[in-house]
Amino acid sequence: MALTLGAIVLNVPDTGPAADFWREALGLTADPHNPDYLAPPPGTPATSVHLDSTDRTHFDLWVDKETSTPEAEVDRLIALGAERVEDWTYPPNADFVVLKAPDGTIFCIIS
Repeated sequence: MALTLGAIVLNVPDTGPAADFWREALGLTADPHNPDYLAPPPGTPATSVHLDSTDRTHFDLWVDKETSTPEAEVDRLIALGAERVEDWTYPPNADFVVLKAPDGTIFCIIS
């Protein structure tokens, strides 16, 4: 195989504040030559691609249950400027919470 998933490109209204939020939210590091390119810490597990014909493009952020809880991560991300998406329709026994980043990007915290 000659290809790997190298980056996910987000269309955001202002890259500076978006970079600040996602750097803090995910522990990313800005490239010194391109501050709009954020890289994960060494040893971070690979990101998978989930195809879905009924859902919009978004991030699924998985909680490491050995170091945190979904509730703690939701609270932390809200403190960084995220908001709950209040009008989301959840299925019974949902294992996720839908949030919106300050840049408008929808994402889920998965327990």
